[in-house]
Amino acid sequence: SDLQKQEERGELLQPLIFVLLVLCSVLLYFKVSLMDPGFVKPEEEVKEGENKGQGVVIPQIPGDVKLRRCGYCLVKQPMRAKHCQLCQHCVRRYDHHCPWLENCVGERNHPLFIVYLSVQLVVLLWGGHVAWSGLYFEQSWEWLQHNIFLLVSFLLIFIFTIVVLLLLVSQLYLISCNTTTWEFMSSHRISYLRHSELENPFDQGIILNLWRFFC
Repeated sequence: SDLQKQEERGELLQPLIFVLLVLCSVLLYFKVSLMDPGFVKPEEEVKEGENKGQGVVIPQIPGDVKLRRCGYCLVKQPMRAKHCQLCQHCVRRYDHHCPWLENCVGERNHPLFIVYLSVQLVVLLWGGHVAWSGLYFEQSWEWLQHNIFLLVSFLLIFIFTIVVLLLLVSQLYLISCNTTTWEFMSSHRISYLRHSELENPFDQGIILNLWRFFC
């Protein structure tokens, strides 16, 4: 049959990989949006977690900076945590609240968020290539009627690709500096950054920053 011939020529492999990438993207979306981004636990558990490894990831912080108690959920915030008004929780290593995910991006789901963006970018680039390859341009109303769906699809894919690409590049840059979106945008209002002698007291070099983030 035609299907068997296409399989023998390897023509079904690319569509299969594309579908798997789309499925992987959808699963990552639900995983990142539904998982705990790193909500701060009650004070007793926070202290236990800080004793275990907090000093390893937070070097060179001025001694006069004290942990503050959140005015909303009344827990003692670890360093780099922030209260999210939309989630109604304090989030460890808070990066930002993503409206697309309806969830915060924090300590626990930030690496998966980067993986999700990467897979999404590959899907968009592949989809854009497919949409573009299906277009042939003619200056006529009949051509526009027959190709309007592909044209609109390509324009939408192009816009989403630019957005995802810019977001991914900016996230990778901040990760390589070991800083978060919140810290980058609000460093003048954050006590442990405002009182620090260094511009970024968490930066330990690009390689070590990336290693500690992803591994």
